[in-house]
Amino acid sequence: MRKIKNEELNRLSPEEFKVAEKLPAVLVLDDVRSAMNVGSAFRTSDAFCLEKIYLCGITAQPPHREINKTALGAQDSVVWEYKENIAACIDGLKKMGYQIIVVEQADESTSLLDFQLKKDSKYAFIFGNEVFGVNDQAVETADVVLEIPQYGTKHSLNISVSIGVVLWDFVSKQKRLL
Repeated sequence: MRKIKNEELNRLSPEEFKVAEKLPAVLVLDDVRSAMNVGSAFRTSDAFCLEKIYLCGITAQPPHREINKTALGAQDSVVWEYKENIAACIDGLKKMGYQIIVVEQADESTSLLDFQLKKDSKYAFIFGNEVFGVNDQAVETADVVLEIPQYGTKHSLNISVSIGVVLWDFVSKQKRLL
């Protein structure tokens, strides 16, 4: 066994990525304070071929040195849009037919283990501020509040880890629907 070289991976170019078929999902970041977490979200969204990222509130936007550092070019391949207000963003996504999935700990949350996708549905996964989480208004308007099961002493994961866990789960479940 040998490690594969980057040039052997046959990855899409940024131009090819822009026209490639995307998974029916967008990522929404609301008031994410770390630009490095934003860059990581771009990189993960590129890896899983998401349609778009919405950056809301105080969330940093490209071009930004720290986004570039962690995104490694994904900020140029993944389509993104800034929305000042999360409520307006959610309203627009609902009008476009997206299921609004807030990733948060809530009294009526659905465990990621139990979350089932619906065939031919589109999903908007919303992640919030690293300290305060997703804002209450977004939680109240969600179609589903999704919670990642955790078994240790801490009550949360870093947002970039949470995005990776949720999107990997989505991709694996989406592939089974095809």
